[in-house]
Amino acid sequence: MPEGVTADLHGRTLSIKGKLGEGKKHFDKINVNISVQENKVMISPFSRKKRDNVIINTVTSLVNNMITGVTKGYTYKLKVVYAHFPITVKTKGNQILVENFVGERSPRVAQIVGDCKVSIEGDDIIVKGVSVEDVGQTSANVESATKIKRKDQRVFLDGVYIYHKEQGW
Repeated sequence: MPEGVTADLHGRTLSIKGKLGEGKKHFDKINVNISVQENKVMISPFSRKKRDNVIINTVTSLVNNMITGVTKGYTYKLKVVYAHFPITVKTKGNQILVENFVGERSPRVAQIVGDCKVSIEGDDIIVKGVSVEDVGQTSANVESATKIKRKDQRVFLDGVYIYHKEQGW
């Protein structure tokens, strides 16, 4: 574990705290033994089967993503693209409202997942957070909410699209 990062295990829930916040992950459905000893996260398989050994690298990546999240954070940038009808984006509670999308009267709604912080700067939407899963899912919710249906997507390019992913705020 890097300096300034602490890990704690309650049952099958691993929580990692750092300078940017806290990340939690439940390992109920993954067949591994997890323990925290002397500021190290120890991961071992339940048995010697190949299937149980393969999952070790996945769990290691999940723990490394949590450590990166609480030390550096994750940032996704989305671009608002429109041809004719100017799109306005607002946040309201835990929702992102995309108004006047292709001239529609009612706004398109996307959910903010977890503890993500969403800021709107001109034609950019910036999603920041500690969990890469939450930041990615929030960005994907906005992208899928502005998907154009029943029209040729090569011609009608209006929407909100992810154009940059980075570690760090």
